Formats: sequence, C-alpha cells, structure tokens
Amino acid sequence: MLSETGPTALAPVEFLYGVQPGRYDVNDDWQPAEVVAFRIWKKTPRRVYYVAREWGVDRTVRFVDRHRLETDGEVTRRSGQWWEPDLTVYAQPPQVWPPVERDLAALKAEMAAAHPDRGGSDEAFIAARQRYEKARSREAA
Repeated sequence: MLSETGPTALAPVEFLYGVQPGRYDVNDDWQPAEVVAFRIWKKTPRRVYYVAREWGVDRTVRFVDRHRLETDGEVTRRSGQWWEPDLTVYAQPPQVWPPVERDLAALKAEMAAAHPDRGGSDEAFIAARQRYEKARSREAA
C-alpha cells in the first residue's frame, strides 16, 4: 500500500513546453510545427530542471532560471540551437503559428455533425459552415 505522504508519495507530474519547428521528414513530406512537453525533473529556489531528451537510460537534463520562467512565462536558452524544441521553454503550452488547417473533407464532416437535424445547434452549424466556406474559397483561389 502506498503512503499518502513521505518519500513514497506520488507527486503530480509537471511540465515545461517547447515548440518542435516544422521540418521535412525522410519521405520529403512537410511536418508542421508542434508543441512538445518536457517533464520537470526538480525545482530549486533558483532553477527548474527538466528532461530535454530521454532514450531508455540515456537522459539529457537541462535547467532554466526559475525567476525568469515564473515572471515572464518563458525562457530562451543562450546555448540552444534553432532546431531544438527546448530553445525556448514555456510555463504554459504555446499557440503554434500558423494554426494547422483541416482539409475540406474534415470540415464538411464537422459541418454535417453540427447540423440541427443531427442533434447540433443552429449556432454550431452556422459556425461550422462559415469555416467550411472560408476554407473552400481559399482552396479555389
């Protein structure tokens, strides 16, 4: 039986977030930018240590200034390279820009599911139709 307190207590897992930049994969297909979560290893009064990379028993632990992270919400590492997802770490998940656009088939299915005859509301259907029409006009241009 696990103890609720003491050294065997399970602590909640906390994360820092970074952005893996968009890139081409081995098949020359574009992979858009995505948010990556880094597990916080430990916190001290001055630093926050996080696991930047973990493969089996091989683990890379890095740290950032705790005060800057808590006041600014983000910290950019001086020694980082542009392709590293933890070049800038964030306290909250960042918005990846540009947002990923869904294809017309997915937008059409969303519009059909939001139809009032299928249990959706008028407002949801109107919003889904506007997204579909906007994407359709962009694709036609």
